Amino acid sequence: MLHRLAATPETVRFGMFDAAFDPVLTIAPGDTVVFECVSGGPEVMPSPDQGLAIPPALQAIHDAKLERIGPHILTGPVAIAGSEPGDTLEIRIEAIEPNHDWGYCAVRPLAGTLPEDFPDRYVSHIRVDRTAMTGKPDWGPTLPLRPFFGTAGVAPPPRYGRLSSKEPREHGGNMDCKELSVGATIFFPVWVPGANFSVGDGHGRQGDGEVCVNALEMGLTGTFTFVLHRRAEGAAPFAWPRAETPTHFITLGFNEDLDLAMKQALRNMIDLICTRSALTRVQAYQFCSLAVDFRVTQTVNGEKGVHGMLEKGLLF
Repeated sequence: MLHRLAATPETVRFGMFDAAFDPVLTIAPGDTVVFECVSGGPEVMPSPDQGLAIPPALQAIHDAKLERIGPHILTGPVAIAGSEPGDTLEIRIEAIEPNHDWGYCAVRPLAGTLPEDFPDRYVSHIRVDRTAMTGKPDWGPTLPLRPFFGTAGVAPPPRYGRLSSKEPREHGGNMDCKELSVGATIFFPVWVPGANFSVGDGHGRQGDGEVCVNALEMGLTGTFTFVLHRRAEGAAPFAWPRAETPTHFITLGFNEDLDLAMKQALRNMIDLICTRSALTRVQAYQFCSLAVDFRVTQTVNGEKGVHGMLEKGLLF
């Protein structure tokens, strides 16, 4: 069944994940949902003299003055009927399309990879050509769009309480991995009944690192299909998000220390290899050194990110 979920004051959360949030929609495993997502708080909106209209859906959310913790407007949560803690939720990204004709990229004080070098606020509003799928800042070249959602995740473990959307954790969240675009599949551990998936933080394009804090932040509409995998009796629970694209298997690591994020992404890749092959852990460790690329996902979310990429066909 196909569902559509608009971004309204009743269907979004502003900058937070919480296992206690009630779902705004419940679907069956195998269903597909079209999520309409908007982006940006009032502080990054263009001035009236710029000739850039604020989307009515986004303005309605601003006018509602919702409770806010983090920076991302997230559509959801959506519950998948029958999912239970210990299960795995597979989410297939079927389509992503821009739903507005501009986005923004901002530098703000005390944030980013070089806050000591760039202490002042600087916001660029970037026009988007949705037909040509390009964006052009006033000060720079035209760039092709490569849209993806920077923030996508299930409800976190209940013991965490309410979390800012800023930091990625084992429920996913603000992962900012540009590989998670159309054709990719993300696997999440389920922490609460229903899983309760939310998505937002549309990125028109981004470089690995996302060094100044923002990508091309903009409204996107995404189509996702949800597949539920029950935990087999006696099997160890799936504990950390991972993904795959048509060409690669991807593991993720998050930590405030980039070295520890790297170690986590590496350990997760070793686990993946050992689960899917007959290699021992030390052989998988060597194989990672021979064949897996580890990249800095982002360095700006408090919990920094590294993702490992294993080309399909090299091992399995």
